[in-house]
Amino acid sequence: MKMKRMINVVGVHVGGERNDVITGGVLNVPGKTMLDKMLYLQNEGDDLRRFLLHEPRGSVTQCINLVLPSSHPEADVGFIIMEAEFYAAMSGSNTICTVTALLETGMFPMQEPVTHLTLEAPGGIVKVEAACRDGKCVSVKFSNVPCFVYALDKVIEVPGIGSLTVDAAYGGMNYVLVDAAALGYGITPDEAGELSEVGEIIKAAAAEQIPVVHPEYPDIHTINQTLFAGPLFDVDGGKRSKNGVIVSPGRLDRSPCGTGTSARLAVMHAKGQIKPGERFIHESIIGSTFSAEIVELLTVGGLPGIRPTIEGSAWITGFHQYVLDESDPFPTGYTLSDIWRGIK
Repeated sequence: MKMKRMINVVGVHVGGERNDVITGGVLNVPGKTMLDKMLYLQNEGDDLRRFLLHEPRGSVTQCINLVLPSSHPEADVGFIIMEAEFYAAMSGSNTICTVTALLETGMFPMQEPVTHLTLEAPGGIVKVEAACRDGKCVSVKFSNVPCFVYALDKVIEVPGIGSLTVDAAYGGMNYVLVDAAALGYGITPDEAGELSEVGEIIKAAAAEQIPVVHPEYPDIHTINQTLFAGPLFDVDGGKRSKNGVIVSPGRLDRSPCGTGTSARLAVMHAKGQIKPGERFIHESIIGSTFSAEIVELLTVGGLPGIRPTIEGSAWITGFHQYVLDESDPFPTGYTLSDIWRGIK
């Protein structure tokens, strides 16, 4: 075997969602900020994402995080989030997995009972508190980037559905939020296939009819996720609800989704459904949960917004070395529309 490339990756999952972490094989990426570096990879170096996430090495149900040195004066380390079809400015589940991998492999020194560290994501600075015990990262709580609402109770026209009332918000990614019950969904595992198909149709309609651009980061634009929101219940000390986030190119997030939880909190606050400091438990389609709350009210480019914290736990699943033989006919993999929905 004559190797052309070798990438070291730690396998990690949070709430059932696989978000692996690159720990070796990539020296650095051009650019001053993580957003610069993300845009470089997106526009000039996308072969790395395709190599790791496309078949035959990768899967549509996973993400990859690239850990890099940060030049930001507040940050200990930076990371870039690569999803199956695109790059994300921020992701809560990927943050939790990246922190867990950094601490449990010794890339960042673990302090018990709490390790404090600051990450630079493409979408901004993320402060983290990791609960640690007996050499394990037990849970990760992070303070997300500022989140805000683009539109409330907006009526859009969706092929096959007709008129649909939705909300649009930024939680680290741009979301269209849909009342699941209004469409007859209970967000149960048997609905996963249909939710994924319908969610992609709703996303495409919303992206066209609700144009969105982050007021401070114009490179972050266009609705790219659909969140099906379940009924909201009062529980001791706060609220609880179920949700299902559809990740392009058309599959369900297995975790409760950190940026989706953040976008939903922004909408809930704007509608008077939750107060700062009130606990919110968000449940995924497979029953895993994140705990969240609003810790700050702020403005984002003149828009009212919030800063939420999200807490969850991740587990290392394995250690991998992905290699490229120079004679391999699929150096950046391939996709087929049987499972990579929407790929032509």
